[in-house]
Amino acid sequence: MTTGLLILPDTQLTPLARAYDRARAKAHAQMLVGAALLCGAVVVSAVIAEVRLDTLTSHIDRLTNYFARVFVLENKRSVLTDIPEWFWGFWKWARLIGETLIIAYVATVIGAFGAFFVSFLAASNLSDNPFTRFSARRCLEFCRTVPELVFALLFVAAFGLGPLAGILALSIHTLGALGKQFSEVVENADMKPFEGVIATGGTWSEGVRFAVLPQVLSNFASCGLLRFEINVRESAILGLVGAGGIGQELLVAVRRFYYSDVSAIVLLIIATIAIIDVATGTLRHHLIGSEGQP
Repeated sequence: MTTGLLILPDTQLTPLARAYDRARAKAHAQMLVGAALLCGAVVVSAVIAEVRLDTLTSHIDRLTNYFARVFVLENKRSVLTDIPEWFWGFWKWARLIGETLIIAYVATVIGAFGAFFVSFLAASNLSDNPFTRFSARRCLEFCRTVPELVFALLFVAAFGLGPLAGILALSIHTLGALGKQFSEVVENADMKPFEGVIATGGTWSEGVRFAVLPQVLSNFASCGLLRFEINVRESAILGLVGAGGIGQELLVAVRRFYYSDVSAIVLLIIATIAIIDVATGTLRHHLIGSEGQP
């Protein structure tokens, strides 16, 4: 059996080999220059940020000692020797975790509701008016750029301590984050059904309702579930500034040096988020997998 392999003469092969070697050497040099620039940027950033390795190494024992103390009861025994004493405030903490879940749920619903409508105005394939599209996108950028803690501090100062401040802060940030995700989902939709509705005399809103929405609704729900999972974590953090939920109780335990309470509350938060992560992840995969099925 013969093959069609072409063997070039040395007069043609030698220049090609030299060109290949030069290209490899150039790529290698570019990689070395890029690595050197990256290392230089890291060093400069560390100097500007005052990162000191001697401070880290000399005080690392404080961190390890703290972690050792959070798993020791007041009687100097390990928390594993007396689980009921370790979780003495279980029902109180469970109620506060429930409050945290409610804050995250309400904030997600309010933010997703607003993002649902704004996303169609921010999508380039549906919003023909440049001013409307520009205004919608800038509004979403503002909502998601300002950190939730900043909003929470403002609302705590305005409305006092409690869940309301956390709900408002998370709602605004959820509006900005989901609005961005929703608009990108809409921009990836097939526009032929929408154009068909418009061509038959349908209005813009009818085209969105009957041609675009069926394509994007499952992805909307998937993004909303993911945002709820994120908001559960964020609502626990917002409690540190007095915005309600389990975070506020965690801050009290840290400030009063109730070490075993800190570990118990943190473990409850981790367990709650893990359960929600598994549940929402399963729902998201189900929704994405069922998209397009009758």
